[in-house]
Amino acid sequence: MRRLYIIVAVLAAGLFLVSCGGSKPEITPAAKARSILMDKATDKILVASHRADWRHHPENSIPAIESVIKMGVDIVEIDVAMTSDGILVLSHDGTVDRCTNGSGPISSYTLDSLKLLRLKGPHGEIIDSTGIPTLEEALAVCKDKILVNVDHGWNYFPQVLEVAEKTGCVDQIIFKSGGDRQATADAMRQCDEAGIIFMPIVSVAKDGTCPAIESYLDGGKMPVMFEVCFSEDSPAIDKYMKALTDAGSKIWVNSIWGSLCGNNDDERAYKSQEDADHYYGRLISLGFKTFQTDRPGYLLDYLRNKGLHD
Repeated sequence: MRRLYIIVAVLAAGLFLVSCGGSKPEITPAAKARSILMDKATDKILVASHRADWRHHPENSIPAIESVIKMGVDIVEIDVAMTSDGILVLSHDGTVDRCTNGSGPISSYTLDSLKLLRLKGPHGEIIDSTGIPTLEEALAVCKDKILVNVDHGWNYFPQVLEVAEKTGCVDQIIFKSGGDRQATADAMRQCDEAGIIFMPIVSVAKDGTCPAIESYLDGGKMPVMFEVCFSEDSPAIDKYMKALTDAGSKIWVNSIWGSLCGNNDDERAYKSQEDADHYYGRLISLGFKTFQTDRPGYLLDYLRNKGLHD
């Protein structure tokens, strides 16, 4: 009988260890992307998809978000607007004219009336099965799967935070806002208090100057990441990017349009694929660790071939 008690005790202890920590929980894709973003030493590059997969689905739509999640994209960039009854929905424009079969400002629609509209596809065709999603619906899809860069949303920060808390997505949000240190100090404080990543947008002028970056480098707390725009490539870009990375911040580039990345953009890289290193390679050499792209599949393949993305 004593031997039986010992066997039962051993088996029970084994079950306890398995159930209480015998194996570590698997890290989610969103948590993995955030850990890479926060890691100052990594050479891995994150991919952010502009308005989700708008080449194959309506922009800022649930199918477009689901598509980039399936691709393995790290960050989805979405835009928000508010209805007349105070609900945040996904839309880049202040009106529904360009992207739906309706017309007029989003702020003139209640959510119920907005839901009657249908979104247009990449070629302007009406997609009967797809309407404008709410931010809550979008974040529910993104939960644990992908980081979310909220654009056009600073005026709605309390409402975005409320939805993020409701859906359990606070640590997946990246908020951006323009301006120098003084203009964005309060924004960074609010994001820090909420546990949200704050990313100021700064632009290097054609003459190679950037007072906004200078104001941050003068001292004080540096943001986790900067979105840096520059229309012309020059040695000044090298100088500023090195200064920001030396100060401990990551840097985000918009490869979506040449005017935002010194003409080192997606379309040039895609149309000259044998010479993509000339464009994407230049941005990598500058130290950019997040690319916002209009060609997420192509960029992912490029980075994976370089060993810069899992």
